[in-house]
Amino acid sequence: MFCEQRSAWTVVNTRLASRRTYYYKEDQLFRQKAIIQTRPTARRFFRFPLKSILSTSLCFVLVFGLAFPLVAQQLPPENVHAATVSDYLQTQLASAQAPVSFLVVLRDQVNADQVLASAGVRAATRQAKANLLYAELTATAQRTQAPLRAWLDAQGIAYQAFYLINMLEVKGDAATVAALRERPEVSRLVANPFVRQQLAANVAQSTWLQPFAQIGSAGVQQTLARPYGLDYTHAPEVWALGFRGQGIVVASQDTGVQWDHPALEARYRGVVTNTNSLTFTVNHVDNWFDAWGATGRPGSCSNDPQVPCDDGGHGTHTVGTMLGDATAQGDTVLGMAPDAKWIACRNMKNGVGTPASYTTCFQFLMAPYPQDGDPMTDGHPELAPNIINNSWGCPPSEGCDVDSLRQVVENVRAADIMVVASAGNAGPNCSTVVDPIGIYDAVFSVGAHDSTGKIAGFSSRGPVTIDGSGRLKPDISAPGVAVRSTWLGNSYNVISGTSMAGPHVAGAVALLWSAVPALIGQIDLTEQLLLKSATSVPFNQCDGVTPVTPNSTYGYGRLNVLAAVQMAQQPAVVSGHVLDPQAAPLANVSVTVIDQLTKYQYQTTSGPDGAFEVPLYSGNYTATAQLTNANFTPQALVVAAGENKQVELQELMPTDTDPGTEPGATPSSLFLPWVVHNH
Repeated sequence: MFCEQRSAWTVVNTRLASRRTYYYKEDQLFRQKAIIQTRPTARRFFRFPLKSILSTSLCFVLVFGLAFPLVAQQLPPENVHAATVSDYLQTQLASAQAPVSFLVVLRDQVNADQVLASAGVRAATRQAKANLLYAELTATAQRTQAPLRAWLDAQGIAYQAFYLINMLEVKGDAATVAALRERPEVSRLVANPFVRQQLAANVAQSTWLQPFAQIGSAGVQQTLARPYGLDYTHAPEVWALGFRGQGIVVASQDTGVQWDHPALEARYRGVVTNTNSLTFTVNHVDNWFDAWGATGRPGSCSNDPQVPCDDGGHGTHTVGTMLGDATAQGDTVLGMAPDAKWIACRNMKNGVGTPASYTTCFQFLMAPYPQDGDPMTDGHPELAPNIINNSWGCPPSEGCDVDSLRQVVENVRAADIMVVASAGNAGPNCSTVVDPIGIYDAVFSVGAHDSTGKIAGFSSRGPVTIDGSGRLKPDISAPGVAVRSTWLGNSYNVISGTSMAGPHVAGAVALLWSAVPALIGQIDLTEQLLLKSATSVPFNQCDGVTPVTPNSTYGYGRLNVLAAVQMAQQPAVVSGHVLDPQAAPLANVSVTVIDQLTKYQYQTTSGPDGAFEVPLYSGNYTATAQLTNANFTPQALVVAAGENKQVELQELMPTDTDPGTEPGATPSSLFLPWVVHNH
């Protein structure tokens, strides 16, 4: 540790009121509060008296000299204006005898929300937004990284450049870190750890990739039985309505996939069937990527990294739960959305990944490109999947940088891609949802229950405390105990974990979007439907004395995809007028309708005649208006499926007193531009 460390938590952004509040340490994220700026202000440098430098040096030597041997790499004295270096990276450098891999995060970061707002494309098509974000992200990375890359090239230092977050993976020593932290474009330097040794020693973390129960005779008995998770979530009833995931592309970021497994091959996007000759051709380009390249290929796989493979079976299993179909082999449907297509990226080598490998896969899925291509110039955002399943975690306790992956998934979400993540297998204690990316608000996190609906003992619980947010996680729970799905060697396996629960939700989203295509890319509304339609399970293990819904064990409840589809097919409307005390219409007044279960805020603005209209779904709501120096009494509403609920929002007389609002004050409702639905 340095002699002085700032530790105050700072609120830097609030989204969706109670559900979307991000907290970061002020000295961890750009060392600024102004994270929302697209172009942070230039940094200033100062000279310090020799005495100050010597004092700082002495402090550094005293602390680090006692902790590490003299042969270890050591950083020079701390300069308060230099880029920050994570504690984990400092520890690595202190004991390293050779260059280590670390991440260099630049100060200039793209704010996706601001890009979309400034271009006026918030309501544009998914494709238009994806194209714009890809262009802005890559242009910013190429421009701002150029001087740094030139310096690295001149020094002969190996690196990999990223655009999804403006960042480089660099391989260097303490001297390299010391030089980089003085560069004006660099914000922070963090570790890029392998977690192999830590996983082997930590049972809770190792279960990300290891089954909790290898089912022997039970597995044989289930051979021809449809996996219980499909029926428990009511997927077959959605199929009966004619919706099987058609037109939707799901993606796996995992250990890989056995692409030619009989239950998966037909749904691989890389397989193109010629209906006339009943033959097919295979094209892996833009449909598969290996983040480890040729050097990380297992012996069981082709030497060509452009060819899909799986070195563990975990990824193949999760894809099977999303869309596997073994009926042609005399077996049964295995996946939630058997008519969806899939693509994939291998982010782990022998069950071990790094923040860089996870980011590499997210970049490929944001805008697919060839294995030997340049992600900044060869990407095709039009080929991005609709949904990404992530059955993995990246523990901060083992050096994973919390903020880098947060920004990655936020940018992916801004491109209208649904990111589903497993909550983790560190239960049963509270606040065990601790690993990115499952802790983030920008992803939909999933806990696991068994065939009776009882939460699994291993399923991680919330609330999220590792970042100080207190955020509710998981969002929902789904089948994750003894789940049968596809496995290596054209076989099948029964295993357990939240890794098995997440794919049920990813497949459910594919079913929902195939049933209501207007929802494709509408991440906020899709989340609302999944949460509101979940089967409520009041619980109080981590939430006080009285059982409540939502809670930190089941989230909003158990996944029910049929209920979600039915709710989506019967949208409702809240409409009415905003009026002054004399019942005259008020134009250009902000109207907010708040879901009382999820606290999600729908917002619009009254028209010239005071009229407004807010599309939503059945449930209990509160409607109010916001106008400076005016008071409106919030109206409680019960909205039925398909109903057009009428409400008049009339300003109180100046002499009236709204019991819920101080006279002359504005009601406490945030104006959140990313959830506005104007009419």
